[in-house]
Amino acid sequence: MKQKTVFVCKECGYEAVKWLGKCPSCGTYMSMIEEKAEEPQKKAASGKATELKTLNAIDMSVDETRTSSGSRELDRVLGGGIVRGSLVLCGGEPGIGKSTLLLQVASFCAEGETVVYISGEESEKQIKIRAERLGVGTSKMLAANETDLNAILAAIDSSGAKTVIVDSIQTIYSSELSSAPGSVGQVRECTLSFMRVAKEKGITFFIVGHVTKEGAIAGPRVLEHMVDCVLYFEGERHQSYRIVRAVKNRFGSTDEIGVFEMRDKGLVDVPNPSLMLLSGRPIDVPGSAVVCAVEGTRPILSEIQALCVKTSFAMPRRTADGVDFNRLTLLCAVIEKALGYRMSENDVYINVTGGIRIPENACDLAIAAAIISCCLEKPLPEDMAFFGEVGLTGEVRTVTMAQRRLTEAAKMGFGKCMMPFDALGSIEKNEIEIVSVKNLGDVVAYVKGM
Repeated sequence: MKQKTVFVCKECGYEAVKWLGKCPSCGTYMSMIEEKAEEPQKKAASGKATELKTLNAIDMSVDETRTSSGSRELDRVLGGGIVRGSLVLCGGEPGIGKSTLLLQVASFCAEGETVVYISGEESEKQIKIRAERLGVGTSKMLAANETDLNAILAAIDSSGAKTVIVDSIQTIYSSELSSAPGSVGQVRECTLSFMRVAKEKGITFFIVGHVTKEGAIAGPRVLEHMVDCVLYFEGERHQSYRIVRAVKNRFGSTDEIGVFEMRDKGLVDVPNPSLMLLSGRPIDVPGSAVVCAVEGTRPILSEIQALCVKTSFAMPRRTADGVDFNRLTLLCAVIEKALGYRMSENDVYINVTGGIRIPENACDLAIAAAIISCCLEKPLPEDMAFFGEVGLTGEVRTVTMAQRRLTEAAKMGFGKCMMPFDALGSIEKNEIEIVSVKNLGDVVAYVKGM
């Protein structure tokens, strides 16, 4: 008898009897994959209604306080520490440091409680070798190489663990499903089982997820909706610095980032990212500007470099590394329209040093100042920081947290700051010299008058 198959969308889990080029549910193209059809399981209805409670009647006697992960940077990203009974999904490119950081977290948590480290990719000996290299490991940290879901749940139940790390969810399979490990059905079923155990028994789960070539976590998109927190590891594997960013967090802000440095003994916290990002900054060179950006509640100073050269193509090139490409294209058009510079005849390259990405528009003024400095062949003051948003008519608009940005710039030794004129009213104290500008014309006039 021929085995029945269905086509499942790997993004949302939609099922169809035939292959479709576009998923009718989420609209994603080329996302339908073939899997074996599962026979529906009939469950007897209990007829018992779920007990409903008011919020005031819910028992809060269980300890829900946060516990430290051993890393101040990771605690910042999680919203103040690990929440008991939470399900945390960690994604990132291979070799970025996911397993390294979680093994360090497991070692720290194992000092006061039992921790289980389940690996579907490494043997017990390989886990021990990596732990010895990192200098971690205690008698309360248990490790195993297992991929069977039922065996993992039985081991967790018998160990009395309070923290469990699963590396990775794509290698775990349930024997109740005939599909291969890593398929949409297997990932969804295994994550549901872990979530059920986490909520019922108050066990914290850290789950490692593989990523696709597009950078998204492999498996159904519903996976990110099921968990409590989604962490993404960013950075180049050949560079020493890593950034952990929360793209979803039910217990804290999604704007916080944690900065780490990869060393021989694992990932080390970087408490002052501004100092790290500004190290080795060239002095008295055109095209270099320092922006004071804010990630969550943390102000970070980083260097933006611009290079403008005469194009040899019919259409000029635009390259943006660390900032939004569309934002760079917009700023080039504004500079050409408002200032008269022939940006359409020049290739423009923008780079944020240190491998960090700045998602907010407060870096517009720094990008524009770096481009203007490169076009005029005049370096900007080495002790000046920039922040501000640039509008389509060339005006410089105010941004939030101006006082916090100024305080960080003064702490890092900067004596001047160019900022929007409209932001002066939100400043309580002036620690450095302020150069307020209303439009890009004021920026050009300042640079020419230096």
